[in-house]
Amino acid sequence: MIGLDTNVVVRYFAHDNPQQTGIARKLMGSLSPEARGFLSLVVLVELVWVLQGSYRFPKDEIVNALDTLLRSKELMVERADVVWQALRMFRVGRAEFADCLIERCAHEARCEHTGTFDRGAASTAGMKLLL
Repeated sequence: MIGLDTNVVVRYFAHDNPQQTGIARKLMGSLSPEARGFLSLVVLVELVWVLQGSYRFPKDEIVNALDTLLRSKELMVERADVVWQALRMFRVGRAEFADCLIERCAHEARCEHTGTFDRGAASTAGMKLLL
């Protein structure tokens, strides 16, 4: 198994740098169920931020990208069960993916609630506003 950095996954989806895109596609194509790539939670959060912020990917394309990564037998996604839950929240709601993931990780850890100063996260991701 090899770990994949955010920039590799971004290049795989964004196709913005021909040389790096080619390398990323070759690497992703070389993965198999026996020799998988590993995606951490941090990579997924950064991926969404970069695709939304820098590349202006629409939400449905980001949802599809995450869905593709999660379904791949060639990849191991850290805490995939929690990521699926966060993706479902993100898909149907107005919350940011990072907020959905934070809330779902806390829920999985059996937290009573997730405290936040972020009004948006409190109203859309099920967190408790502390103000």
